[in-house]
Amino acid sequence: MGERENVYDVLVVGSANADLTVRVDRRPGAGETVLGTDLVESAGGKGANQAAAAARLGARTALLARVGDDAFGELLLEGQRAAGADVRHVRVEKGARTGTALIVVGPDGDNTIVVSPGANARLSPADVTGAREVVAASAVVSLQLEVPPETVRAAVGVARETGTRVVLNPSPAPAELEPELLAAADPLVVNEHEARQLSGLAGGGPEEWARALRGRGARSVVVTLGGDGALVLDAGPGAGRTAAPGVEPGAGPAADEAVRVPGVRVRAVDTTGAGDAFTGALATRLARGASLAGAARYAVRVGAASVTRPGAQPSYPAEEELPDGEGSFA
Repeated sequence: MGERENVYDVLVVGSANADLTVRVDRRPGAGETVLGTDLVESAGGKGANQAAAAARLGARTALLARVGDDAFGELLLEGQRAAGADVRHVRVEKGARTGTALIVVGPDGDNTIVVSPGANARLSPADVTGAREVVAASAVVSLQLEVPPETVRAAVGVARETGTRVVLNPSPAPAELEPELLAAADPLVVNEHEARQLSGLAGGGPEEWARALRGRGARSVVVTLGGDGALVLDAGPGAGRTAAPGVEPGAGPAADEAVRVPGVRVRAVDTTGAGDAFTGALATRLARGASLAGAARYAVRVGAASVTRPGAQPSYPAEEELPDGEGSFA
Protein backbone atom coordinates (compact mmCIF):
# COMPACT_ATOMS: atom_id res chain seq x y z
CA MET A 1 0.00 0.00 0.00
CA GLY A 2 1.30 3.48 -0.84
CA GLU A 3 2.13 6.08 1.74
CA ARG A 4 -0.84 8.19 2.81
CA GLU A 5 -0.88 11.64 1.23
CA ASN A 6 -2.51 14.42 3.25
CA VAL A 7 -3.99 17.66 1.99
CA TYR A 8 -3.69 19.19 5.48
CA ASP A 9 -1.13 18.82 8.23
CA VAL A 10 -3.63 19.99 10.85
CA LEU A 11 -7.42 20.13 10.83
CA VAL A 12 -8.88 21.93 13.84
CA VAL A 13 -12.48 21.16 14.77
CA GLY A 14 -13.61 23.61 17.40
CA SER A 15 -14.64 27.04 18.53
CA ALA A 16 -14.20 30.51 17.08
CA ASN A 17 -14.79 33.52 19.34
CA ALA A 18 -14.33 37.24 19.16
CA ASP A 19 -12.06 38.20 22.08
CA LEU A 20 -13.07 41.41 23.88
CA THR A 21 -10.13 42.28 26.10
CA VAL A 22 -9.60 44.94 28.75
CA ARG A 23 -6.48 45.37 30.90
CA VAL A 24 -6.71 46.41 34.57
CA ASP A 25 -4.22 47.46 37.24
CA ARG A 26 -5.92 45.03 39.60
CA ARG A 27 -8.84 42.65 39.36
CA PRO A 28 -12.06 43.78 41.05
CA GLY A 29 -13.43 41.99 44.09
CA ALA A 30 -17.07 40.89 44.40
CA GLY A 31 -19.36 43.89 43.92
CA GLU A 32 -16.47 46.22 43.03
CA THR A 33 -15.99 48.31 39.89
CA VAL A 34 -12.54 49.23 38.56
CA LEU A 35 -11.44 51.20 35.51
CA GLY A 36 -9.62 49.45 32.68
CA THR A 37 -8.00 50.31 29.38
CA ASP A 38 -9.84 50.77 26.09
CA LEU A 39 -11.56 47.62 24.86
CA VAL A 40 -9.60 45.62 22.27
CA GLU A 41 -11.43 43.34 19.80
CA SER A 42 -9.49 40.47 18.24
CA ALA A 43 -9.98 36.99 16.81
CA GLY A 44 -9.93 34.14 19.32
CA GLY A 45 -11.60 30.93 20.49
CA LYS A 46 -9.62 27.78 21.28
CA GLY A 47 -10.25 26.17 17.90
CA ALA A 48 -9.51 29.27 15.84
CA ASN A 49 -6.49 30.04 18.00
CA GLN A 50 -4.96 26.60 17.46
CA ALA A 51 -5.58 26.82 13.73
CA ALA A 52 -4.00 30.28 13.53
CA ALA A 53 -0.97 29.14 15.54
CA ALA A 54 -0.40 26.12 13.29
CA ALA A 55 -0.88 28.12 10.09
CA ARG A 56 1.53 30.87 11.20
CA LEU A 57 4.18 28.19 11.70
CA GLY A 58 3.74 27.05 8.11
CA ALA A 59 1.44 24.06 8.63
CA ARG A 60 -1.17 23.35 5.97
CA THR A 61 -4.14 24.09 8.21
CA ALA A 62 -7.93 24.08 7.98
CA LEU A 63 -10.59 25.09 10.50
CA LEU A 64 -14.00 23.44 10.85
CA ALA A 65 -16.15 25.78 12.96
CA ARG A 66 -19.35 27.88 13.00
CA VAL A 67 -19.62 31.65 13.15
CA GLY A 68 -22.50 34.09 12.76
CA ASP A 69 -23.08 36.37 9.79
CA ASP A 70 -22.12 39.38 11.90
CA ALA A 71 -19.10 41.66 12.16
CA PHE A 72 -17.39 39.35 14.66
CA GLY A 73 -17.80 36.42 12.26
CA GLU A 74 -16.01 38.35 9.55
CA LEU A 75 -13.31 39.36 12.06
CA LEU A 76 -12.67 35.67 12.74
CA LEU A 77 -12.61 34.68 9.09
CA GLU A 78 -10.19 37.47 8.30
CA GLY A 79 -7.97 36.39 11.22
CA GLN A 80 -7.76 32.87 9.80
CA ARG A 81 -7.03 34.11 6.31
CA ALA A 82 -4.31 36.41 7.63
CA ALA A 83 -2.68 33.49 9.45
CA GLY A 84 -2.82 31.33 6.32
CA ALA A 85 -5.52 28.84 7.34
CA ASP A 86 -8.11 27.43 4.95
CA VAL A 87 -11.59 28.73 5.88
CA ARG A 88 -13.61 26.81 3.29
CA HIS A 89 -14.91 24.53 6.04
CA VAL A 90 -16.08 27.31 8.39
CA ARG A 91 -19.89 27.44 8.38
CA VAL A 92 -21.41 30.94 8.44
CA GLU A 93 -24.86 30.76 10.04
CA LYS A 94 -27.41 33.34 9.00
CA GLY A 95 -28.91 35.26 11.92
CA ALA A 96 -26.60 33.69 14.53
CA ARG A 97 -24.29 35.58 16.89
CA THR A 98 -20.63 34.68 16.75
CA GLY A 99 -19.16 33.32 19.99
CA THR A 100 -17.66 35.94 22.28
CA ALA A 101 -15.02 35.81 25.04
CA LEU A 102 -14.85 38.55 27.69
CA ILE A 103 -11.24 38.74 28.89
CA VAL A 104 -9.76 40.70 31.80
CA VAL A 105 -5.94 40.86 31.90
CA GLY A 106 -4.18 41.79 35.13
CA PRO A 107 -0.83 43.54 35.59
CA ASP A 108 0.97 40.17 35.82
CA GLY A 109 -0.28 39.14 32.38
CA ASP A 110 -2.62 36.47 33.75
CA ASN A 111 -6.25 36.54 32.68
CA THR A 112 -9.80 35.58 33.57
CA ILE A 113 -12.22 34.69 30.77
CA VAL A 114 -15.99 34.26 30.39
CA VAL A 115 -17.23 32.76 27.10
CA SER A 116 -20.64 33.20 25.44
CA PRO A 117 -20.75 30.27 22.93
CA GLY A 118 -23.02 31.78 20.27
CA ALA A 119 -22.72 29.89 16.97
CA ASN A 120 -20.17 27.49 18.50
CA ALA A 121 -23.06 25.75 20.26
CA ARG A 122 -24.51 24.82 16.87
CA LEU A 123 -21.45 23.12 15.40
CA SER A 124 -23.06 19.70 14.97
CA PRO A 125 -22.12 16.04 14.45
CA ALA A 126 -23.58 16.40 10.96
CA ASP A 127 -21.05 19.16 10.24
CA VAL A 128 -18.26 16.73 11.16
CA THR A 129 -19.56 13.66 9.36
CA GLY A 130 -20.19 15.84 6.32
CA ALA A 131 -16.48 16.73 6.39
CA ARG A 132 -15.31 13.10 6.55
CA GLU A 133 -13.09 13.51 3.47
CA VAL A 134 -11.44 16.53 5.07
CA VAL A 135 -10.66 14.55 8.24
CA ALA A 136 -9.32 11.68 6.14
CA ALA A 137 -7.07 14.10 4.25
CA SER A 138 -5.49 15.45 7.47
CA ALA A 139 -2.47 14.10 9.36
CA VAL A 140 -3.75 15.39 12.71
CA VAL A 141 -7.14 16.56 13.95
CA SER A 142 -7.03 18.91 16.94
CA LEU A 143 -10.06 19.03 19.27
CA GLN A 144 -11.17 21.05 22.31
CA LEU A 145 -14.36 21.21 24.39
CA GLU A 146 -15.78 24.65 23.55
CA VAL A 147 -18.25 23.02 21.12
CA PRO A 148 -21.01 20.48 21.95
CA PRO A 149 -19.72 17.18 23.35
CA GLU A 150 -21.64 15.16 20.76
CA THR A 151 -19.74 17.03 18.05
CA VAL A 152 -16.39 16.20 19.67
CA ARG A 153 -17.47 12.54 19.89
CA ALA A 154 -18.39 12.58 16.22
CA ALA A 155 -14.98 14.01 15.32
CA VAL A 156 -13.26 11.29 17.35
CA GLY A 157 -15.33 8.64 15.59
CA VAL A 158 -14.50 9.91 12.11
CA ALA A 159 -10.80 10.28 13.02
CA ARG A 160 -10.75 6.69 14.27
CA GLU A 161 -12.37 5.41 11.07
CA THR A 162 -10.01 7.35 8.83
CA GLY A 163 -6.81 6.71 10.81
CA THR A 164 -6.22 10.38 11.62
CA ARG A 165 -4.27 11.14 14.80
CA VAL A 166 -6.20 13.02 17.50
CA VAL A 167 -4.75 15.79 19.66
CA LEU A 168 -7.27 16.53 22.40
CA ASN A 169 -7.15 19.61 24.62
CA PRO A 170 -10.07 19.02 27.05
CA SER A 171 -10.75 22.63 27.90
CA PRO A 172 -12.95 23.81 29.50
CA ALA A 173 -12.33 20.69 31.58
CA PRO A 174 -15.40 18.64 32.54
CA ALA A 175 -15.72 16.97 35.93
CA GLU A 176 -14.79 13.72 34.20
CA LEU A 177 -13.67 12.99 30.65
CA GLU A 178 -15.56 10.36 28.69
CA PRO A 179 -13.60 7.11 28.18
CA GLU A 180 -14.18 7.33 24.41
CA LEU A 181 -12.44 10.70 24.28
CA LEU A 182 -9.61 9.65 26.57
CA ALA A 183 -8.93 6.56 24.45
CA ALA A 184 -8.64 8.69 21.31
CA ALA A 185 -6.22 11.24 22.76
CA ASP A 186 -2.71 10.89 21.36
CA PRO A 187 -1.83 13.08 23.12
CA LEU A 188 -4.16 14.49 25.74
CA VAL A 189 -2.92 18.07 26.30
CA VAL A 190 -3.78 19.51 29.72
CA ASN A 191 -2.54 22.23 32.02
CA GLU A 192 -1.78 21.52 35.67
CA HIS A 193 -5.28 22.36 36.89
CA GLU A 194 -6.93 20.18 34.23
CA ALA A 195 -4.45 17.34 34.78
CA ARG A 196 -5.12 17.15 38.49
CA GLN A 197 -8.90 17.44 38.09
CA LEU A 198 -9.19 14.81 35.37
CA SER A 199 -6.69 12.41 36.98
CA GLY A 200 -8.94 11.94 40.01
CA LEU A 201 -5.94 12.26 42.33
CA ALA A 202 -6.14 14.38 45.46
CA GLY A 203 -2.38 14.93 45.57
CA GLY A 204 0.72 14.22 43.55
CA GLY A 205 2.32 16.23 40.78
CA PRO A 206 2.42 16.43 36.98
CA GLU A 207 4.03 13.02 36.45
CA GLU A 208 1.58 11.26 38.77
CA TRP A 209 -1.36 13.01 37.09
CA ALA A 210 -0.07 12.09 33.63
CA ARG A 211 0.35 8.44 34.59
CA ALA A 212 -3.13 8.37 36.11
CA LEU A 213 -4.59 9.85 32.92
CA ARG A 214 -2.78 7.31 30.79
CA GLY A 215 -4.00 4.62 33.14
CA ARG A 216 -7.55 5.86 32.56
CA GLY A 217 -7.15 5.39 28.83
CA ALA A 218 -5.22 8.26 27.19
CA ARG A 219 -2.60 6.92 24.78
CA SER A 220 -0.18 9.72 25.66
CA VAL A 221 -0.26 12.84 27.82
CA VAL A 222 1.34 16.29 27.75
CA VAL A 223 1.00 18.45 30.86
CA THR A 224 1.80 22.11 30.22
CA LEU A 225 3.57 23.87 33.09
CA GLY A 226 3.39 27.53 32.10
CA GLY A 227 6.79 29.17 32.28
CA ASP A 228 8.31 25.91 33.54
CA GLY A 229 7.77 24.09 30.23
CA ALA A 230 5.94 20.78 29.95
CA LEU A 231 5.92 17.14 31.01
CA VAL A 232 5.53 14.44 28.34
CA LEU A 233 4.40 10.85 28.91
CA ASP A 234 4.28 8.98 25.63
CA ALA A 235 2.20 5.94 24.67
CA GLY A 236 2.59 2.86 26.84
CA PRO A 237 3.97 -0.46 25.58
CA GLY A 238 1.77 -2.14 23.01
CA ALA A 239 -0.11 1.02 22.06
CA GLY A 240 0.14 0.04 18.40
CA ARG A 241 0.79 3.53 17.02
CA THR A 242 1.97 3.62 13.44
CA ALA A 243 5.24 5.49 13.06
CA ALA A 244 5.17 8.65 10.99
CA PRO A 245 6.97 8.59 7.63
CA GLY A 246 10.72 8.80 8.11
CA VAL A 247 10.56 8.03 11.85
CA GLU A 248 11.81 4.69 13.11
CA PRO A 249 9.38 2.81 15.38
CA GLY A 250 10.43 3.31 18.98
CA ALA A 251 12.41 6.48 18.22
CA GLY A 252 12.59 8.91 21.14
CA PRO A 253 12.47 8.17 24.88
CA ALA A 254 11.31 4.84 26.28
CA ALA A 255 7.51 4.52 26.31
CA ASP A 256 7.25 4.59 30.10
CA GLU A 257 9.71 7.43 30.66
CA ALA A 258 8.28 10.82 31.59
CA VAL A 259 10.22 13.63 29.90
CA ARG A 260 10.54 17.11 31.41
CA VAL A 261 10.81 19.83 28.81
CA PRO A 262 12.32 23.00 30.33
CA GLY A 263 10.66 26.36 29.85
CA VAL A 264 12.06 29.33 27.95
CA ARG A 265 12.39 32.42 30.13
CA VAL A 266 10.63 35.46 28.69
CA ARG A 267 8.91 38.56 30.05
CA ALA A 268 5.18 37.77 30.05
CA VAL A 269 2.89 40.53 28.81
CA ASP A 270 -0.34 38.57 28.25
CA THR A 271 -0.90 34.82 28.67
CA THR A 272 -4.20 34.79 26.74
CA GLY A 273 -4.14 31.95 24.20
CA ALA A 274 -0.69 30.67 25.16
CA GLY A 275 -2.00 27.14 25.69
CA ASP A 276 -3.59 27.23 22.24
CA ALA A 277 -0.31 28.39 20.71
CA PHE A 278 1.37 25.42 22.40
CA THR A 279 -1.25 22.95 21.15
CA GLY A 280 -1.23 24.29 17.60
CA ALA A 281 2.56 24.04 17.49
CA LEU A 282 2.50 20.54 18.99
CA ALA A 283 0.01 19.36 16.35
CA THR A 284 2.14 20.93 13.61
CA ARG A 285 5.27 19.05 14.62
CA LEU A 286 3.43 15.76 15.15
CA ALA A 287 1.92 16.06 11.67
CA ARG A 288 5.43 16.39 10.28
CA GLY A 289 6.72 13.25 12.00
CA ALA A 290 8.25 14.55 15.25
CA SER A 291 8.34 12.45 18.38
CA LEU A 292 6.01 13.65 21.12
CA ALA A 293 8.92 14.92 23.22
CA GLY A 294 10.45 16.71 20.23
CA ALA A 295 7.12 18.29 19.35
CA ALA A 296 6.69 19.47 22.96
CA ARG A 297 10.14 21.10 22.98
CA TYR A 298 9.17 23.09 19.93
CA ALA A 299 5.72 23.93 21.32
CA VAL A 300 7.25 25.30 24.54
CA ARG A 301 9.21 27.82 22.46
CA VAL A 302 6.09 28.84 20.54
CA GLY A 303 4.06 29.24 23.75
CA ALA A 304 6.86 31.33 25.28
CA ALA A 305 6.96 33.65 22.28
CA SER A 306 3.18 34.12 22.38
CA VAL A 307 3.12 35.58 25.91
CA THR A 308 5.53 38.39 25.01
CA ARG A 309 2.83 40.24 23.03
CA PRO A 310 -0.78 41.16 23.88
CA GLY A 311 -3.76 39.19 22.65
CA ALA A 312 -4.20 35.62 21.48
CA GLN A 313 -3.91 35.25 17.69
CA PRO A 314 -2.12 38.61 17.25
CA SER A 315 0.65 37.30 19.51
CA TYR A 316 1.35 34.06 17.65
CA PRO A 317 4.84 33.86 16.12
CA ALA A 318 6.09 32.76 12.76
CA GLU A 319 8.97 30.28 12.73
CA GLU A 320 11.66 32.97 12.44
CA GLU A 321 10.32 34.83 15.50
CA LEU A 322 10.85 31.98 17.98
CA PRO A 323 13.14 32.53 20.97
CA ASP A 324 16.36 30.56 21.32
CA GLY A 325 16.09 27.35 23.29
CA GLU A 326 15.35 23.69 22.92
CA GLY A 327 12.90 22.60 20.28
CA SER A 328 14.74 20.77 17.54
CA PHE A 329 12.74 18.64 15.16
CA ALA A 330 13.40 15.21 16.68
